[in-house]
Amino acid sequence: MSVRLTAWTALRVLNQLRHDRRTIALILVVPSVLLALLCYVFNGRPDIFDQVGLLLLGVFPFTSMFLITSVAMLRERASGTLERLLSMPLHKLDLILGYGIAFAAVAVVQAIVAATVAYELLGLQTQGHVAIVLLIVVSTAVLGSSAGLFTSAFARTEFQALQFAPSVIIPQLLLCGLIWPREEMAAPLRAVSNVVPLRYAAEALDQVGTYPEPTTVLWRDLVVVLAFGVVLLAAGAVTLRRRSS
Repeated sequence: MSVRLTAWTALRVLNQLRHDRRTIALILVVPSVLLALLCYVFNGRPDIFDQVGLLLLGVFPFTSMFLITSVAMLRERASGTLERLLSMPLHKLDLILGYGIAFAAVAVVQAIVAATVAYELLGLQTQGHVAIVLLIVVSTAVLGSSAGLFTSAFARTEFQALQFAPSVIIPQLLLCGLIWPREEMAAPLRAVSNVVPLRYAAEALDQVGTYPEPTTVLWRDLVVVLAFGVVLLAAGAVTLRRRSS
């Protein structure tokens, strides 16, 4: 593994994204538009928007970054770019970490834009500080990128990569506590939710919405989210294939 090659990979990915206007729109515009739509859905009930909007502030970046990274990595493999890169003195871990760093940087910008829209324009209010919200949202977006890099190894086409999205995202939405409190779920579902990473992100955001100061549960959940992201990045390096067969 080389720090120089990892940094070079990250800069190459960021340069590619800079020239892709549709991807930039998906990353920066779509989450804010969806939050605005949600705000108007709960028009007149800011208390509900404060609760649901805060959780979706983490869900939307997770979803968008998962889709973008899975398709981007598959496109690299299908076009032969990945095979050419790996024929150089470039380790798989350099490539995966480079992608992770690039999309982490993008996630920071995405989180700042979405949080600014939510707090300043839509009137979102939380007990905790917005800086903690940003930290959780960025971590969740990085988790989405890691999951996208990992699942892309099991797809042969971009369409197949997109097909993974419902099976990865929807179960987590159902079990993370967004739609129904985990405490009121059946025991088997609560047990399954304990291994769902988005559940910990949702719980951490709920802690910010409820308590003015960071809690032990919040820091624990944040560590779990980051741990899932690191494990998925490592798994992505192991399962990375040079080309689509």
